[in-house]
Amino acid sequence: MAKVTVQRTDDGFVARNGRGAEIKLGSSAEEDVFTPVELLLAAVGGCNIVSVEPLTAKRGHRLVRLAMTVEAEKIEPTLLGPVTVTYEVELPEGDLKADEVFRAVAHRVHDRHCTVTRSLERGTKVEIVLPPDEPL
Repeated sequence: MAKVTVQRTDDGFVARNGRGAEIKLGSSAEEDVFTPVELLLAAVGGCNIVSVEPLTAKRGHRLVRLAMTVEAEKIEPTLLGPVTVTYEVELPEGDLKADEVFRAVAHRVHDRHCTVTRSLERGTKVEIVLPPDEPL
């Protein structure tokens, strides 16, 4: 099971995983924090890139540079339109097969292996659990 906690702190808001990693988050007006939408886009990019890089290298084609830009526009005040992932790749000099392997791996990761992308595309339900309806 994947699990994070998100809570208000004296300095704003923080998300933490069970291993102790933290990410500060807040509104778009604040500096040095990610907005929740930016975290969603980072999750899409991160899920893809952490699979594409090692799978491409495992097939003998270590890319010189691998980066991506992930973006989406709001189509309503509280709804994103399509998410676009744009890869930036520098292939190893003289490796004629690297591009073909990279493209095949990137498509396979997107279609079958990235949990975040697949969950968004399938419309994973989000449920909310509130405290019992009694005085806290």
